[in-house]
Amino acid sequence: MKINNPFSSILLISFFSIFFTKSIADVMFLSVINFGAKSDSKTDSSYAFSSAWDLACNSSKSSTIYVPKGNFLVKQVYFKGKCNNNAIIFRIDGTIAAPSDYNVIGNEKNWILFQGVDGVSILGGNLDGQGSGLWTCKSSSKNCPRGATTLGFSNSNNVSITGLTSLNSQMFHIVINGCKNVKLQGVKVSAPGESPNTDGIHVQLSSDISILNSIISTGDDCVSIGPGTTNLWIQNVACGPGHGISIGSLAKDFEEAGVQNVTVKSVMFMNTQNGVRIKTWGRPSTGFVNNVLFQHVTMIDVQNPIVIDQNYFSGVKVSDVTYQDIHGSSATRIAMKFDCSKRNPCKGIKLEDVNLSYKNEPAAEASCANVAGTTTGVIQPTSCL
Repeated sequence: MKINNPFSSILLISFFSIFFTKSIADVMFLSVINFGAKSDSKTDSSYAFSSAWDLACNSSKSSTIYVPKGNFLVKQVYFKGKCNNNAIIFRIDGTIAAPSDYNVIGNEKNWILFQGVDGVSILGGNLDGQGSGLWTCKSSSKNCPRGATTLGFSNSNNVSITGLTSLNSQMFHIVINGCKNVKLQGVKVSAPGESPNTDGIHVQLSSDISILNSIISTGDDCVSIGPGTTNLWIQNVACGPGHGISIGSLAKDFEEAGVQNVTVKSVMFMNTQNGVRIKTWGRPSTGFVNNVLFQHVTMIDVQNPIVIDQNYFSGVKVSDVTYQDIHGSSATRIAMKFDCSKRNPCKGIKLEDVNLSYKNEPAAEASCANVAGTTTGVIQPTSCL
């Protein structure tokens, strides 16, 4: 296009200097500051974040959306695909904060949601859900909103979350729903042990998910694994406070996808309510749990280190679950509890080298109902299989 008007040329140059802040080869660099975001903790920067996303998503170039140091107030934002490229990076050096008034986002399902995206990466930064006000409301039994999940990925593929910190979520911190090939690494989740329903990372209806080298301290499950989860790998995760790493609750619905091929390896639980747990409702269900490995697990004063809690009439079938090299201390006398369904007893439960003490003495006990399995190596407490 030929431009003869010098003033038009100046406007065009200004446009590119504002929005296309830096272009290196085929990578577009977009700072939210240049879209009007303010790092003053007061100005609503939601529109700036959405505008940066729209430009990155509509471009055929790989893009980096940059959040510099500072505190950016953001209300509910949805980042939707399908995009024209599959390489968008959110590089966060600062903090993205929810409104301190929990009513602003409290009735929404998600605060920040990526939906239908492919090839999105989040690098670094803090997400502050500012959930303490809502927790106080709930503890007083008032009519409170349910609360929003801090960060959700729905129906998305090839996602990477590295070095992100989630603070004080109203509800769940991170939810992976209907996704494939998601890697979370070096993630930190932080909320008080008494904060209600603040699951650290929840995975459901998703496959090929890995959670690595992360620290999770929260008021509910550190990791919760919902129906339809397959090929999940959890390794080098520290949990506490919290409710442990849980498969379930399952059997919420009759028609429910199963959970299979789950590995939980080299994890540590400190002063948690549970360690490794499988839990189901006592209802008819087509669901199942199959091919699960809990390996190299350290328990430090955990109330329920090993537990399957199915309730009496659960329809969920639990099979081929291996507990290998589980050691440490139980905060209660019952260190292993297999309370399986009479209708569908647990099968193929394997204990290999389990050593759990109670009050620094080998006086812990095991409890079994409707379960069949085998043991190898040293088993303490004495197996009831």
